Amino acid sequence: MIVKRVLQEDLLTLAEVKEILDQIRLKRAEEEELGYELRRAIRHAELFAKGTAEESRSIVEQLMKLEKMTPDIAVKIADIRPAAKDELRAIYAKERFTLGEEELNGILDIVFRG
Repeated sequence: MIVKRVLQEDLLTLAEVKEILDQIRLKRAEEEELGYELRRAIRHAELFAKGTAEESRSIVEQLMKLEKMTPDIAVKIADIRPAAKDELRAIYAKERFTLGEEELNGILDIVFRG
């Protein structure tokens, strides 16, 4: 399939991707055999998605209200669900700013509350 142009681009969490792929699998399973790439994508999403699509989208929305938060980082945090401050620091390692203890604790509170 040749793509001529991108009509829309959205950032999705892995849990949301898993939900979409499950819908595709159910629709295509009746009609045809699933392709290799689709089977691998479904397996990856099943292995690494944490929580439901609603939970992960809620986390992203709450994180976006914080200062020093970008959509890319919010989606990464929702996908990884870091449990420690060191994991959060690793996510922010490439950024031009660092987070203080209060900011780290605030992010971890959002992740744990979901």
